[in-house]
Amino acid sequence: MDNLIKSFKSLKWYEWIMIVIMIVIAGNSMVSAFISPSSSTLPAWLTVINFISAICGVICIFFCAKASISNYAFGIINTIVYVIYLAYRGTYGTLGLELLVYLPVNIVGWYIWVKHRDKIEKEKTKSKKLDAKGNIISALSIIIIVAPLYFLLNKFDGTTAILDAFTVGLGIVATVLQFFRYREQYVWWLIQDIIAVGMYIVDFDPVYLTKKSIYLIMAVIGLINWIKLQKERNVENE
Repeated sequence: MDNLIKSFKSLKWYEWIMIVIMIVIAGNSMVSAFISPSSSTLPAWLTVINFISAICGVICIFFCAKASISNYAFGIINTIVYVIYLAYRGTYGTLGLELLVYLPVNIVGWYIWVKHRDKIEKEKTKSKKLDAKGNIISALSIIIIVAPLYFLLNKFDGTTAILDAFTVGLGIVATVLQFFRYREQYVWWLIQDIIAVGMYIVDFDPVYLTKKSIYLIMAVIGLINWIKLQKERNVENE
């Protein structure tokens, strides 16, 4: 509990502003769906799911951007409720990513991060960096995942298949890098978030557009934070 409190205290003013914005937008969508169901494109019960996912999701990525171990608690909740939304939308590629990759990796990753705590700030994990070979393998892995997945998803929804496939490929590689505490995860999260924002602009959803936009901002901040942490605090990579 002390580490969780430290993680919340570490949030910057602009991060609290983004949390408030997320609460207002997701809360407004939820209240509107219950007050005037005909005006909402989603059933009222699903807006409650969206609200929970939105809040837990942004807190998770804020904590992850600081290498805070507490991110996993919120990440697991976010994943569980987000798959319900994805099932409703029929976004099967991303649904599989959340259920088959993010959920188990979050559970095991929590344990791994705890085993490699920062020696000074115990609420954080240690950051590592990839060498050139590791970066090449990461990029090739994305291509290997995306190519066959695109042809599979194209049979279900050809309009978003390529974007969905890239979302999955980038997400899998970024999650593996996060699992092993590599800072380069944020390069791939950044690209994935750009794609996600584009998807929710085309298929407009104010709650998830806001959520993914915040993810995009925090991917940049996370990359900066993890580079700084790896350079200044860890000797295991020297």
